[in-house]
Amino acid sequence: MAETLLALLLVTSSAKGSSLVYHWPESPRSLPRLARPRPTGGTALLAQLDNPCRAIELDASERRARLPKVRAYSAEDNDYEWKRPRSSRRRSTSFSRAGSVPASGRNSPVKECGYDLDGQGNLAIAEEYDDLLGYSAEFLAGILCPQRSLCHQKFELIVDDLAFIGHPVCTEDDGVWRFKSETKPRFGARGRDPRTKDASPRLDSPTSSPRVGPLQDEQVSGESSWLQTFHFVIVLDLPDPSSSASGNVLKYFHIIYEQIAFAVTAVLFQQQVAVNFVEKECDKLGSLKDEYSAKGEPYSKYMKDALEISSIGPAMKSIFEAIKNSSIAQIAIDAIPLELQLPPYLDRLLHSQEEADLDYIDRDDEEVEGSWGKDMSFAWRLPPLSPWKALLLLGEDDSGLDFYGNLQGPHQSSEERRLAQTLMKFLDLASIRLQLADMAIELDWDLENQVYPVVRWLIYHRRAKIVDVIHEGLKTVFTVSPQFKTPLPVLSQEFSAKFPPSIPPLPVILALVSGSTSQQTDNTFFAAVVRNKELVPAYHDVVEWMLKKELLVTMHLRIRVIAPAALKKKVRGIWLSRRRNLGQNIVGTGRGSIGGSGPIHVELDAIAQASPPPTFLSMSPRSVRRRVLNSADLDGSAIDDDDESKDEEDSGCAGDMEFPEDYGAFSDEQPSLIDDPGTAKPIERCWLAAMSEGKDLLIQRRFEQINQFFDGKKTDNEMLFRADISRKQLREVLHHYDEYLQTFLHPS
Repeated sequence: MAETLLALLLVTSSAKGSSLVYHWPESPRSLPRLARPRPTGGTALLAQLDNPCRAIELDASERRARLPKVRAYSAEDNDYEWKRPRSSRRRSTSFSRAGSVPASGRNSPVKECGYDLDGQGNLAIAEEYDDLLGYSAEFLAGILCPQRSLCHQKFELIVDDLAFIGHPVCTEDDGVWRFKSETKPRFGARGRDPRTKDASPRLDSPTSSPRVGPLQDEQVSGESSWLQTFHFVIVLDLPDPSSSASGNVLKYFHIIYEQIAFAVTAVLFQQQVAVNFVEKECDKLGSLKDEYSAKGEPYSKYMKDALEISSIGPAMKSIFEAIKNSSIAQIAIDAIPLELQLPPYLDRLLHSQEEADLDYIDRDDEEVEGSWGKDMSFAWRLPPLSPWKALLLLGEDDSGLDFYGNLQGPHQSSEERRLAQTLMKFLDLASIRLQLADMAIELDWDLENQVYPVVRWLIYHRRAKIVDVIHEGLKTVFTVSPQFKTPLPVLSQEFSAKFPPSIPPLPVILALVSGSTSQQTDNTFFAAVVRNKELVPAYHDVVEWMLKKELLVTMHLRIRVIAPAALKKKVRGIWLSRRRNLGQNIVGTGRGSIGGSGPIHVELDAIAQASPPPTFLSMSPRSVRRRVLNSADLDGSAIDDDDESKDEEDSGCAGDMEFPEDYGAFSDEQPSLIDDPGTAKPIERCWLAAMSEGKDLLIQRRFEQINQFFDGKKTDNEMLFRADISRKQLREVLHHYDEYLQTFLHPS
């Protein structure tokens, strides 16, 4: 949005016609467009030719012969730049104010000619008042004030390289500003609601517009109104179609409409109905504009003085500057406070995947939307709101907002005081070393219904960030962020001013953190930077400051399970033993020869002597029962079903878990990755069971409890929370199963 926003407009219409009342900035300029590709090249000849292919057809001698005769391309050559037809013609030949509508659009009398055209200076001033983005103000106002049937709905218009987005509103048929009474929908012949054709919210609907007072059927102010239509318009530089897919551009426009255009129009419409606010503001601005233009005052003086007499002007300026700075616009419209913003990463929609930051992929999935809600699930780049995350408060220095100002102020009721005290306690408790789940326990709050809503509010207003929990002893692994939002020299100065000389300079700390990730031993922040337990409290503030500036990226342990070839051969021996006990012929392939020339009959006795089955893989009661039922000398005696309850105590590989029918075709020469142990296949469950041979029973049970998280996606913090184990217990499992696990560090 900061890339494409050109201007904000307020246009109105009356019985006399349409008028552009106010806009910001003073002189908006669109980005230059090329009418044809501008040639590039190292020689003057290549720079002058339009078609590079023509240069290829010339041999070297011709190029040398032509080179001195060709003028090099100059930046002053404007033939390549596309310009609007309106902006390229001279306006002095046809400029006239005769019969034009006054700036306010009111029914006030107008002089035959509002400008003195005797001098070129006055002509330039006149054009300043009438020209905007290469079009006349009257022309823009005319196309941006649609007919009554097109009001109270989403408005999108593309003219040349400009896109206009807004939500025009108008009076009722009797010329009175009012909210429409709620009526029952009328359905068509097939039961369809005709209003669903346009899903945009309507400002004349009681469910769509915010109000200060109750719903009114008549205009509250009771004053006469010349204003028939007003339209708050956002002007964008039309994105290059080749830079993004058309679906992304449409979504880009829709988010801007919902978050800015509709929200501002809703408040303006409400106050116009209530106190005739918009018309009064237009009277002030229009009168000032007519006065200054008649006197020949510079347009810049009008723009400056308009900010002092109107509340709409400063609001439009604040919105424009906040969007350009990717911050929050805090405005007041007729003393009604309003905070507006766009998703921080909305402009990424206009970049192709190659140009965008590939370190993060926007996730518009159910997990993110379910935790953050629809408004914060897209272009915010937020991780899922999880109980094992922590909250980093940005504070007044970072966001410019005071956390405690309103909470400590006077409160009229005891309920407000109690709520303020509770929120103060929440803010005091929040820490990067405390999980959100632990905060809920400390506050005696419900995590989903009380903690998460406060966190969402803080994140939305950019007063906090969701971060990973930092170890109390700073035994957390970090890496340096790939890019800094602020230049390193500026950051170094801020760092030196904030922390004492006993703390190393910021570049030194960044170098130590960057080098620690390549170490094979302890690569935590404590081992790389702190190295002294007494300095841990001081470095807590250092880490918090660096996280606020987004200089550090937390690295998390992720784990995968690998079944080596030796383990797979051991399990094959179990398979052979079972087949032997069942008296079946064994047909398999040769060593590593899947899809070989033909089956090979294996001598069971030789296999049994070479690799006898291990004792822990004895047959389970279920296998015994199956063997007895299949035997020829079955005497009809039944086996008690209760024996099946003992299956849980057996090794699953030898008893309960069945091998695939084509197991003999599997190769044991290569290790296998168990992609998702939580949903492991039967043969993979055999491998997992075989890994626990000879391990302590407690370690076995813990491995069975947590191996479902060893999919390479879940972080160590998530494992500890979901399995409800300590980090020490996790390390014990990793130590005993080290030969079967692949561990690696990866950013969140």
